[in-house]
Amino acid sequence: MSDLFAWTDGACSGNPGPGGWGVLMRAMKGDEVVKERELKGGEADTTNNRMELMAAIAALEALTRPSQITITTDSAYVKNGVTGWIHGWKKNGWRTAARKPVKNEDLWRRLDEAQARHQVRWEWIKGHAGHAENEHADELARAGMEPFK
Repeated sequence: MSDLFAWTDGACSGNPGPGGWGVLMRAMKGDEVVKERELKGGEADTTNNRMELMAAIAALEALTRPSQITITTDSAYVKNGVTGWIHGWKKNGWRTAARKPVKNEDLWRRLDEAQARHQVRWEWIKGHAGHAENEHADELARAGMEPFK
């Protein structure tokens, strides 16, 4: 049995502006990479937070059957949102504690639905700190943005 990992990142040129998202996915058996997959995409007019969310969504939606996966993001917004804030938002009818509409609600709902069929472990790492897989996801995000610049 292999372990699944995904490193996700989003990028934006201007905020809002053209943006991209990238995902590096690996199936591992011990220290050996069994399979590797790269995903990327983008939009003409978006925000960095939306692209960070899209990367996580793309990783989960790429899984064809219920899986255990570790998703590593450099976005505290995604990590904190999906592991904490989202529970209150759902209870409050997708409103924040201040009773304001949740920003990016469409993507938060999509992420919530995408992760529901999996066992997801969320990890946060500091971005642009020399972590090879995170840097690779960043390169994919920037490549995903290129057609929209």
